[in-house]
Amino acid sequence: MKRHLLSAADLSVDEVASILDLAEEMSAVQSRPVKKLPALRGRTVVNLFFEDSTRTRSSFELAGKWLSADVINISAKGSSVSKGESLRDTVLTVAAMGVDALVIRHMASGAPLQASQWVDAHVVNAGDGTHEHPTQALLDAYAMRRHFRAADPGFSWADKTVAVVGDLTHSRVARSNVLLLRTLGARVVLVAPPTLLPSGVDSWPAEVCTDLDPVVESADVLMMLRVQRERMSGGYFPTPREYTVGYGLTRDRLARMKPGAAIAHPGPMNRGLEISADAADSAASLVLDQVASGVAVRMSVLYHLLGGSDEDAAAGPSKGTTA
Repeated sequence: MKRHLLSAADLSVDEVASILDLAEEMSAVQSRPVKKLPALRGRTVVNLFFEDSTRTRSSFELAGKWLSADVINISAKGSSVSKGESLRDTVLTVAAMGVDALVIRHMASGAPLQASQWVDAHVVNAGDGTHEHPTQALLDAYAMRRHFRAADPGFSWADKTVAVVGDLTHSRVARSNVLLLRTLGARVVLVAPPTLLPSGVDSWPAEVCTDLDPVVESADVLMMLRVQRERMSGGYFPTPREYTVGYGLTRDRLARMKPGAAIAHPGPMNRGLEISADAADSAASLVLDQVASGVAVRMSVLYHLLGGSDEDAAAGPSKGTTA
């Protein structure tokens, strides 16, 4: 059974369903006056973040605390990393204190995978470079599933088209979403200017398009990705205005979306660039639902990894199902 959550590709359909179903139960905790479950009492979770984060780190912290785990936050700026300590030494030092799980965000792709080979603790990938962000894909799927079920309780992912639009080259969210949504059976369409299509994208299990307008009218979900200007060293598009005209979810494109379609964005948003204020704040927007879903989904992930004994700590409440 799996001990870690490093990639969305690690999860089967049944495992994803188990995580999302338990997240439905966990979401009820958020509306309670006392938001505590005793499930992980005595466990210790360390959030080891080498990159800045608001949503991911906060939701992992809340998820651990609401499950009664002891949660410690360590950032690169406040640790020995700022003094030149290597990733390996930092991970081994933290793990030597007897922690049960490490939630790692790092600017280098593959860092959580390496960490999982150095320690006995469970490792969760909270975003590694431009590689993956599996828990973000899970919470996106959770928010989309709730949206679809509200209109049709018996909906099938096979009938749904999700368009992932924007800065694909620098997006770890895009990669995880493609893998997870294809596992669930959805049709995935990637839309970006040619300069923001990653190398090898033709081998991804998704359709690729460089024209957003035809996709707007057929997609069940438009997932707009943040333009990651901090990762861009060259001219990927002439001007922000031209990017918005070609690939932004403008007021005009919002009006042309199919009835019942939803808008998603992993955040943070560049309003006026990849998404207009009208779209971000529209009734079709799932943005705040995604944020709210993050705590419940990450509670589910932590429970699946840590809820049992050390021998079966990857086992969740569903028999034979792991995360």
